[in-house]
Amino acid sequence: MTITQSECFIELSSFDDLARYACAFREYPRRVYSQEFDGSRILSSSLTLANTLLIFYAQMPKSGRYISYQVNAGKETCEIVESTKDISNYAPIVHMESKISSLSLKTKKISDQFHPIQVKDLGSLARLTYDPEFPDEQNLTLYALPHKNSWVVGYITPLEMDEVIYNFNYVELDSEPTRHFIKYQGNQGRDPEFSDNFDHGYSYLPVIKIKKEHSIFGFSD
Repeated sequence: MTITQSECFIELSSFDDLARYACAFREYPRRVYSQEFDGSRILSSSLTLANTLLIFYAQMPKSGRYISYQVNAGKETCEIVESTKDISNYAPIVHMESKISSLSLKTKKISDQFHPIQVKDLGSLARLTYDPEFPDEQNLTLYALPHKNSWVVGYITPLEMDEVIYNFNYVELDSEPTRHFIKYQGNQGRDPEFSDNFDHGYSYLPVIKIKKEHSIFGFSD
């Protein structure tokens, strides 16, 4: 069987979502690219799957060399800057004249389409981010996207067999999330909640909001 390797572009709701994806809770922020796409300049950062380069992007609000990501007084600040002179997390921006890869952009079917699996509650979803095989290299990123008449938030997990299978483990939400992190309160025996504030003594999971539903998440079948 021939497997097609390709690019898959997914638009995020805002520049802040891209900055959060590239920088939040990362010791080494991801590299970010700027390029022309569909007639405008975008910023993007990618996730490499078995056969797909998954590219998350947002419109580029201004020119610059770095994305600066800071948490001040419990609040996140995301902006594009020219220098790294201030104390912050910085994702370098690489300005491209050509495409960022030579993979095919448009294919009839995405090989790495996720298999949606519903999780009972946010606490179970938060606990799923713990990987006992790599406890010091946790991937904490959650993805929120519209589905039918509401929203879901979920976590991507790979299942490595003869081929890699990707699951999108999700929880149904009552409405669109307006806050950008899930605050985990397991040490107090309380359910997680969405939050924009960072309080000492709690764990937080960044939520990356996707602008519209995409077929790679498996809900369109």
